[in-house]
Amino acid sequence: MTRKTVRIAMNGVTGRMGYRQHLVRSLLALREQGGLDLGDGTVLWPEPLLVGRREHVLKEMAERHGLDPVADVSTDLDAVLADDRVDIYFDAQVTAAREEAIKKAVAAGKHIYTEKPTATGLEGALELARLAEAAGVKHGVVQDKIFLPGLLKLKRLIDGGFFGRILSVRGEFGYWVFEGDWQSAQRPSWNYRSEDGGGIVVDMFPHWEYVLHELFGAVRTVQAQATTHIPTRWDEQGKPYEATADDAAYGVFQLEGGAIAQINSSWAVRVGRDELVEFQVDGTEGSAVAGLRNCRAQHRSATPKPVWNPDLPATESFREQWQEVPDNEEFDNGFKAQWELFLRHVALDEPWRWDLLAGARGVQLAELGLKSSAEGRRFDVPELSL
Repeated sequence: MTRKTVRIAMNGVTGRMGYRQHLVRSLLALREQGGLDLGDGTVLWPEPLLVGRREHVLKEMAERHGLDPVADVSTDLDAVLADDRVDIYFDAQVTAAREEAIKKAVAAGKHIYTEKPTATGLEGALELARLAEAAGVKHGVVQDKIFLPGLLKLKRLIDGGFFGRILSVRGEFGYWVFEGDWQSAQRPSWNYRSEDGGGIVVDMFPHWEYVLHELFGAVRTVQAQATTHIPTRWDEQGKPYEATADDAAYGVFQLEGGAIAQINSSWAVRVGRDELVEFQVDGTEGSAVAGLRNCRAQHRSATPKPVWNPDLPATESFREQWQEVPDNEEFDNGFKAQWELFLRHVALDEPWRWDLLAGARGVQLAELGLKSSAEGRRFDVPELSL
C-alpha cells in the first residue's frame, strides 16, 4: 500500500460541530482506521491543520489528539492558504465569517468543503459556486442528514417502490433550548440574534432543502411562518439579551411531482417523539416514519381499519401496528461517510453532486421562507444555475 497525505485546513473546529463531528468523528476516525483505502493500492491519509483565533484552545486540542501543537495549529488563515502543502480548505465557522474565507481559499486554489449555509444570502452563495467552478477546484457542502441510518433506510424503501405514489411528507424537528437563566442553553447565543446570522430558518431550511430534494423531489414552492416564541434569553455570561431571530418555523413545500411536505422546526418545543427529528411519508401503497436511526413502515396490505369514535377509549396501540425496517448493514457516522466520498472525489475525481450550487439551493429556500413569512405569501422556488 502507498500512503498519500492530504493536508486539510480546518477553520472553526473549536465549535461543537466542527470539533465533534468533523475533526474527531470524521478525520481522526479515518486516521484511527488506517486512512482511507482508495482501492487502487493507495491509502489516503488526512492531515488536519487546525485554524482559528484562539491559539491556546487549538494547541490544547492538538495535544489531546496527538497532533503537533506547533505545525498543526495556526491563527493566520492567509498564511495557511498560501501554503502549497494544504490541499483542502474546510469551513465550520459562523455563517457570517464563511463567505469571505471561502473566497480566499478559492483564490488560493484550494479544494473547498464547507458547512452550511454557505453564505448569508443567495447572491453570495451563487458567487461562491461560480468562483469555485471558474477556478477549477473541487467543492462540496456538508449534507449530513441524508447519511443518517434512519433516512438511509427510508431511501431503501423509496428505491424499492414501497410507497407507490408518494402523497405527503410530514417532518417534526426540534427540542427545548433552555433560555439560559436558570439552566444553561444548549446552543450559543448568536443563534438567536439575526444580526449575527442566527435563526432557525437559515439554520434548518438548508437541511430540509437537500433532504426533500434528494429523497422526494425538488422543492417548487414554499410557504412559511417564522416566529420568535422566546423573546428574551441569557447569553454565555449570564446577561439577558433580546432574541431578534426566529426560534420556530412552520413550512409547507410543494415538491416536483406533486407531493406536499410540511415541516415544523422549533427550539421551543418539548420532545414527544421517539427521536429529535422524524419524517412521516405517506404513499398509496404504504407509509413509513423515519428518524435519526430508526425507521418503521406499514404496508397497504397490513394497514388496520381505524374507526373514529370519541366516546370510547382506544383499545389498540397504533405504534405496535408498524414494522421496524431492519438495518441490514453497518451504518457509519454520517459526517464521516460524506467526508470519505468528498476525499475520493478530490483524489479520484469520482462523481459528486453535493457541491456549492446545491448549497446555494439551501440558502435560496431559507431566503424565500423568510420572505414568505414576512409577506404572508407563497413563493415559487426557481431552479438555480451557474
